[in-house]
Amino acid sequence: MPLTPELLTADSEVVAWLDRLEVSFAPDEEPWFTIDGVESPRQIGIDGSGGAFVLLPSQKVLYVSSEGRAGIMAESFEAFVQLVVARPYWLDILKFSAGGDLAEMRRAADALEATREDEDDVNAAREGIREHLGLPEADDPIGGLYEAVAASDAIVRATDGSPFTTLFNRFSIDNNPMLRNAAA
Repeated sequence: MPLTPELLTADSEVVAWLDRLEVSFAPDEEPWFTIDGVESPRQIGIDGSGGAFVLLPSQKVLYVSSEGRAGIMAESFEAFVQLVVARPYWLDILKFSAGGDLAEMRRAADALEATREDEDDVNAAREGIREHLGLPEADDPIGGLYEAVAASDAIVRATDGSPFTTLFNRFSIDNNPMLRNAAA
């Protein structure tokens, strides 16, 4: 049986572990964006920075940031959970993607993983979620993230009608001394 938001949220332990990875399944009450062609977006959760996770009718997961960026981030709900578990800092990987360069995203992922302060807590959450859900590790979470964002065709708009921009950002880890040093 495929993983669904309903199955996941029925398990309070998994919900608590995901909370440690800054994913909450308590959606905002009032939508602050629209999606072209989607009548009633199904917001399934939020992250620590105020961004929204939306399950689209196609079953892809869309991320809408509170800073005007949006895009498909996973091809399915299960791929979304696998990504969040494997790389809880997935949004930072996109921030340091050098405009959507897969090699830069892999470099950023390695540097970000090396700088994890709460590694024991994160690893415990990762293992607990995988074990509790019987969730296999993603084969290539960075590649899957890249492909989902690169192929994203969802048009998200602010309440004033202005479109959001891509989730890829122009920075690379070379713009950040801490990450640059972690990659060296």
